Amino acid sequence: MILFLRQILFNILFYGWTAVCCVLLTPLTLLPRKQFVIYLTLYFKSVHLLEKYILGLDFVVRGSENIPKEGAFLVGAKHYSAYETMKMHVLFYDPAIIMKRELKFIPLWGLLASKAEMIFIDRGSRDIALKSIIRGAKRIKDQGRPLMIFPQGTRVSIDDTPETRPYKGGIIRMYEATGLPIVPLAMNSGLFWKKKAFFKYPGTVVFEFLPPIPPGLDGAEAMSIMRDRIEATSTRLVKEELEARQCKK
Repeated sequence: MILFLRQILFNILFYGWTAVCCVLLTPLTLLPRKQFVIYLTLYFKSVHLLEKYILGLDFVVRGSENIPKEGAFLVGAKHYSAYETMKMHVLFYDPAIIMKRELKFIPLWGLLASKAEMIFIDRGSRDIALKSIIRGAKRIKDQGRPLMIFPQGTRVSIDDTPETRPYKGGIIRMYEATGLPIVPLAMNSGLFWKKKAFFKYPGTVVFEFLPPIPPGLDGAEAMSIMRDRIEATSTRLVKEELEARQCKK
């Protein structure tokens, strides 16, 4: 019962606070983009505090030594839910995220994402989408920002595999067009915050950054390395958490 009440309280505060912040942040879009991003990051950090102290949901980072210390780079990650999307501004400074074009038209939220210069793509047209992400990736490279993409193109469950949810080639097109390294990112957040789920669960999400894939490799080879590292490590992280839960019973 206590867990149920905490989840209800969290959802009320999360959605209510998000609505309030969308209103408060809207006039701040008149600021220069880099100043605006500071306030946007404060919102994401405040959501983390709600998760931590109401839900009991926190996170840890492994492999931070694999994150480039300067300059732009690509991040290819699993995508289980909105949870990891909201953590990108906590894990990185001023990241750009590849998003579906429909999100741009959410009232207020779309304006904020546009001001932060996310990259919106039209998933209805493969050619247009590829041109958009390549053009956007080159711009983000010039800005020296990390660029996040979810290579499977949509949210997945922990039971999905590369066969049921294949990795798509957009990240490799950006890799080839920009000459940037790819940092694979594995996680187990799907055990705590599932796609399209109203209820979230307490625990500790693990984000694990894996060794960067250097620029210049054949595209197929780079894709294979990235996919295998992400899948193997995500599977291991999920298994670790499930085994830990069994031990607590």
